Amino acid sequence: MAVDASRSMETFEQKIQRDGYVAALRRKEVVDAIRDGIHGRVAVTYVEWAGSNVQRIIVPWTLVDGADSAEKLADALDQPIPATQSRTSISGAIDFSSTLFDNNGFKASRRVIDISGDGANNNGRPVADARDQAIAKGITINGLPLMTRGDFYSDWAVKDLDLYYSSCVIGGPGAFMVPVNSWDQFPEAVRRKLVLELAGDTPTTQKADWLPSQTLPLILAQDKPQIDCLSGERIWQRRMQDWESR
Repeated sequence: MAVDASRSMETFEQKIQRDGYVAALRRKEVVDAIRDGIHGRVAVTYVEWAGSNVQRIIVPWTLVDGADSAEKLADALDQPIPATQSRTSISGAIDFSSTLFDNNGFKASRRVIDISGDGANNNGRPVADARDQAIAKGITINGLPLMTRGDFYSDWAVKDLDLYYSSCVIGGPGAFMVPVNSWDQFPEAVRRKLVLELAGDTPTTQKADWLPSQTLPLILAQDKPQIDCLSGERIWQRRMQDWESR
């Protein structure tokens, strides 16, 4: 799990993110999905990230095979929130997370990076390059784009963050994302995404899928980019040029 800790995330928003994962790990549906999976267990690590060289392992690789171990992982996450850092490097988060699978002491039939964040890549190498390299290693990248600012978009923001994530961030076998439009949706979005991942029950059609009786959409990766994957970098560059011209 790779979670945005950049300065665009206010402290209370970071806490909602962390609390959402804590609550999900304590849910019976999530524990049941782990037990009912192919191996009956899953290894998890939790990373917070910002700029290209800013990644913190909050919880190292931990084996979860039931309610007790899930509770221990939740307790390890239920800690004070550290200070945020500057810039947003999704590519850095993907690159860093990809290396964590190497020699981690576990053998896995599937490797997944969960990326949650509220903005586009604006630091480090292009995000699509990092995604493609991870996919080439057999890693799947799923996403939780956080579109929680409603109709307000600052000079730093990519308006269609869901389209950006589906075009530029997620990818690999069975990749999907669950867009979050308000913070009260976040705990349910995390729970739903974890259950689907653990159960291996993801759709196979390349389209947005509004599932019956569900309030949160589940969207797959786009075969072809529907948005400029360098839009975050271009916004940052314009911002810096505007600042220098003052």
